[in-house]
Amino acid sequence: MTDASRRDILTLAAALALTTTTGVAWAQSGPPETWNLGELYASSEAWAAERAAVLAALPALAGFKGKLGTDAATLHAALHSMYDLQRKVSRLGVYANLIADSDTAVASAQERRQLATALYGAFSEATSYVQPEILTVGAARIAGFQQAERGLDVYRFTLADILRRAPHTLSAEAEGVLAAAGTPLAGVQQIRTQLVASDLPWPEVTLSTGKVRLDQAAYTASREAPSREDRKLVFEAFFGAFDKYKTSLAASLSTQVQSDIFTAKARRYGSAVEAALDAAGGVPTGVYRTLVDETNKGLPALHRYFEIRRRMLGLPDLHYYDIYPPLVRLDETFDLARTRALTLAAVQPLGPEYVDLLTKATASPWADYKPRKGKVSGAYMNGDAYDVHPYLLLNLTGNYESVTTFAHEWGHAMHSLLANKAQPYPTAGYSIFTAEIASTMNEQLLSDHMLTQAKTKTEKLYYLGQLLELMRGTFFRQSMFAEFELQIHEAVEKGEALSGEGMHAMYLALLKKYHGPKVVIDPVVASEWAYVPHFYYDFYVYQYATSIAASTYFYDQVKTGGAKARDNYLSVLKAGGSDYPVAVLKKAGLDMTSPAPYRALVERFSKTLDQVEALL
Repeated sequence: MTDASRRDILTLAAALALTTTTGVAWAQSGPPETWNLGELYASSEAWAAERAAVLAALPALAGFKGKLGTDAATLHAALHSMYDLQRKVSRLGVYANLIADSDTAVASAQERRQLATALYGAFSEATSYVQPEILTVGAARIAGFQQAERGLDVYRFTLADILRRAPHTLSAEAEGVLAAAGTPLAGVQQIRTQLVASDLPWPEVTLSTGKVRLDQAAYTASREAPSREDRKLVFEAFFGAFDKYKTSLAASLSTQVQSDIFTAKARRYGSAVEAALDAAGGVPTGVYRTLVDETNKGLPALHRYFEIRRRMLGLPDLHYYDIYPPLVRLDETFDLARTRALTLAAVQPLGPEYVDLLTKATASPWADYKPRKGKVSGAYMNGDAYDVHPYLLLNLTGNYESVTTFAHEWGHAMHSLLANKAQPYPTAGYSIFTAEIASTMNEQLLSDHMLTQAKTKTEKLYYLGQLLELMRGTFFRQSMFAEFELQIHEAVEKGEALSGEGMHAMYLALLKKYHGPKVVIDPVVASEWAYVPHFYYDFYVYQYATSIAASTYFYDQVKTGGAKARDNYLSVLKAGGSDYPVAVLKKAGLDMTSPAPYRALVERFSKTLDQVEALL
């Protein structure tokens, strides 16, 4: 598996969290509520001992330098040693990150995370000579080695990808410098995370339901408040808190952009977006621009949705703070046991292999489900511990959004489980381009299941509304983020400076374009860009949009095509990183370089609006 894919899987999914006053009656008969990290390391002392052993082993990798072209056996021994050590580095990183995210206020945990990040940097530096040296050996000789040594078969795609990237691979010395720079370049992301998670003073507001300290978790829960005055106050206070720090946060994001551009230039790419997409699996930049173009063409459907939303909420006008309340209210609580049962029932169309594996996985102590003070908000799956299993961090509050988050993150976990089972370590890690397909597929199957179970018009409208929000939030909203990310990178590439005011203006213009002339965008929400952590992950967000377009295609196939279509979809998950992601999807019948998948998503969005209007 490629380094990029293993790192990028750590990215947070859509934010989901809690108010500190919300209580949920978690069923005692449900799955374990928290994870068992002892399956990674028995103790922090065991982790430290393993890290020390890996550090001690790193110098031995230098012994292969200058010898990769000697013969097939030497190349095989070198790659085997490097990947074996990388597995340990990744496992160390999983433990450190999970512990640190469990409680961001624990200094020792944050220090351990820093040590894990530094270790990854040291590993990258120790192996930085490999790519330029393989290029020196040459494609013909590498092909001969592969014929002579069958053990190199598991590295076939890795070697092919190295040879493909010859124009962007530097000398061994220059690669070493870039690898050494990796740790300090990653520092800006950590600074932003710590500032927002631990140090930014969150406002306290008095809502109709009582006082709330508006941190990120409380904002996510409070933005759906039934009272419009409450929602207005929540948005003004929460985004006002970010606005007060816009100068520092803009400097932080600007530094990240400059870091991306530095790396792109160093590797002789024409732009930061080209470098990021190429590193993420050879994705053509045309895919990114086609997505943005097609989303812009589909905005009339989104504007139609906002007008329907205004009518259903009975509002004289629609403000940005009116987007999150459900179209109709569903006063229902979902405990952990029921959440799991609904998810298992929803994924039945994916067949017995998938359902059986998910049943066993969700009954195991692999996830930390409940919110608490100091725990990172949001939800994610970490599948980097190839020799153990995926781990999940969630913050379930008992509402329906918690059910969708459960299904989403376990979709990620199933992707990793199936890929790890089908692929050897070097090709198990899938590209971020395909990372959101399994998760959004599970969400769509869940929506379908809930609609079939709905007994009243209100219930049907609720679940249709949630499906619309899935498509709005994952396709249209992420495309807007992608357009913003492209704009700020292109601005710096043209020699322009990025300031807090400048980013506000760019983001506000996009908000107005995407939400249309009838949605009032209050100036305070221009600081929303500072709230989005994904902008520090180097062109990640567009893949939410491409992935839900892809999962919509496979959803339609699975629902109508039977076992053959189901197995075709599962083959995408099992492929892991054994081929370039666009090629993996094309083998399964989906061409992501064409406008068709994005137009199909917009069409499904429009048809769902038709269903809502028919019920009304």
